[in-house]
Amino acid sequence: MVQITYVDAAGTPRTVKGEVGSTVMETAIRNNVPGIDAECGGACACATCHVYVGEDWAEAVGPAEPMEQDMLDFASDVRPTSRLSCQIRLKPELDGQPG
Repeated sequence: MVQITYVDAAGTPRTVKGEVGSTVMETAIRNNVPGIDAECGGACACATCHVYVGEDWAEAVGPAEPMEQDMLDFASDVRPTSRLSCQIRLKPELDGQPG
């Protein structure tokens, strides 16, 4: 299991656990994290799971692939650390558990 913290638009953090291999989007949906609509169900066919990756985590998460970059063109307020949460797979290196 990997611990991940989602921070909503108001700045409220919500920390949940997800299975290695699942996506950040799937984990959000399973844990009722608000703000991640995922209308296409994770097919990289919309931008309703757009998130900002914390700068401290951007390198570990890695860059967006070309198809994801194309979909981000449809998102609002795209930033250098913007990603589609359906395209980020949980891996041990993304575990946010302290110590």
